[in-house]
Amino acid sequence: MRRAGLLAVLAVALTASWPGGAMAQSTECRATPELLDLGHKLSIARAAVVERKELRIVAMGSSSTQGYGASNPRFAYPVVLKNRLEKLLPGVDIHVFNRGIGGQDAAEETARMKGDVEPEHAHLVIWQVGTNSAIRRTPLDSFKNRLRAGIDIGKKLGAGFVLMNLQYVPAVVALPDEEEYARAMAEVAKEKDTGLFRRFEIMRHWYDDGMPYAHFVTSDGLHLNDFGQKCIGRLLAEAIVNALKP
Repeated sequence: MRRAGLLAVLAVALTASWPGGAMAQSTECRATPELLDLGHKLSIARAAVVERKELRIVAMGSSSTQGYGASNPRFAYPVVLKNRLEKLLPGVDIHVFNRGIGGQDAAEETARMKGDVEPEHAHLVIWQVGTNSAIRRTPLDSFKNRLRAGIDIGKKLGAGFVLMNLQYVPAVVALPDEEEYARAMAEVAKEKDTGLFRRFEIMRHWYDDGMPYAHFVTSDGLHLNDFGQKCIGRLLAEAIVNALKP
């Protein structure tokens, strides 16, 4: 019965979210279904939703997660994610704990993974990472090892993972090998059997489709503005709900 209830909730959510539904009528907050495929079924999160009617998410990351660039804290992507999931999954108790600390990279976030994830009994960790490591020229092998270590820590605590890769913004695009860091994250996600939210590719799609940087990036050329933060939160919620389908 519980499984049937989740199926009904997901059917309503997806009808309202994919092309042909309410999401298709959004002005510019968009992504193709392929770009929103996490590549993983989020079995731990799905079990929590079905069996406990609860979903506990830790948003781990740096300034993008903290909400830097948003004019109001309620526009930060973790807040938007929570609000959107509450609408898409009625009857499910949604918790999103913001553990973003501006300026940190993969090494610093791995070091605090246990302390930030364990107390919240997280079913899912959204790990926004990669940009600061790329800017600081962290060797790719070291970067990948830090990702592996952080994921291993979270998994031992019973959490599933979705890696959120770099943002597609002028300060990142100007790097000589930003795509190598995005590729490294995809490799680790596959190796460690985790989800991957392809923010880099989604935002590149916005730009290639005619959306100017100024529409989703602050004047520093690095951080997401209100539109960017809110849109990423909404699209991530869509991706998570899609992955929860049995």
